[in-house]
Amino acid sequence: MLNFLPAFLIGFISMIFYTVNTLFWLLPIVLFSLLKALIPLHLWRKFFSYLLDNMASNWVAVNTLIQKLFNTTKLVVTGLEQLERKQWYLVISNHQSWVDIVVLQRILHGKIPFLKFFLKKELIYVPFLGIAWWALDFPFMKRYSQSFIKKNPHLKGKDIETTQKACEKFRHKPVSIMNFIEGTRFTKVKYDKQNSPFQYLLKPKAGGIGFVLSTMGDQLNKVLDITLYYPDGTPTFIDFICGRVKEVRVDIGIKDIDQSLKGDYVNDRAHKIQFQKWVNQLWLDKDAKLAEFHQQNK
Repeated sequence: MLNFLPAFLIGFISMIFYTVNTLFWLLPIVLFSLLKALIPLHLWRKFFSYLLDNMASNWVAVNTLIQKLFNTTKLVVTGLEQLERKQWYLVISNHQSWVDIVVLQRILHGKIPFLKFFLKKELIYVPFLGIAWWALDFPFMKRYSQSFIKKNPHLKGKDIETTQKACEKFRHKPVSIMNFIEGTRFTKVKYDKQNSPFQYLLKPKAGGIGFVLSTMGDQLNKVLDITLYYPDGTPTFIDFICGRVKEVRVDIGIKDIDQSLKGDYVNDRAHKIQFQKWVNQLWLDKDAKLAEFHQQNK
């Protein structure tokens, strides 16, 4: 709407709006997180979980309004009609820019449960954010290294058991678990260093989602396979808020999570190999989709 303004001014005003919106919601989220933590009653915590999810969802909604107000980025999305608000999803995507998260939050808002990320258990001790992530039911995972397990064999499988207990709340509450399985944003330097076998992607890391499905396999029903493409090249967040990103293409595919994906990724070698093959084929298909987008763009 205000794209007649100079790009730097659009970016400056947008950043002010984003900052105000974030502070507006962050303060009550932290406050209600403390209230949720102080009283360990099931119904009390369940009430605050839904309340906090709605607050975080409203934060995303206002961010979307800011984007519509200050820039004219065209989002070309396929597959949205398949999504359900009351469904359990594992969401995976290629990763090119911090803009990816903003775009995903915008297009998926109100279509699926609020996106949550698996976090390392140590992050719960981060001041303010740790308690907020906990209150928003971001699942914290505890993982032991193979060397640690060798020294402490009695703890074998304990990491999965601990994380499963932390995720019990999702049995009756729909959830969307987000994972960028490349583990980092795509750059030419990282691509060359990896000697990636793909044309437009880094190598996928199956371990993260393998652990998620080992932990939550009985609670997640669908894989949401998302492919992001920027026709004018990978943008920075500054490019985005300044209105310089003209178009983003998003392809959404849905796959069922069958029994073949629900084994013990950590301790069952045969399942681990099979799962890695499945992830690799997923990435080959995604690479082909990106090649198609590049060809259309030419």
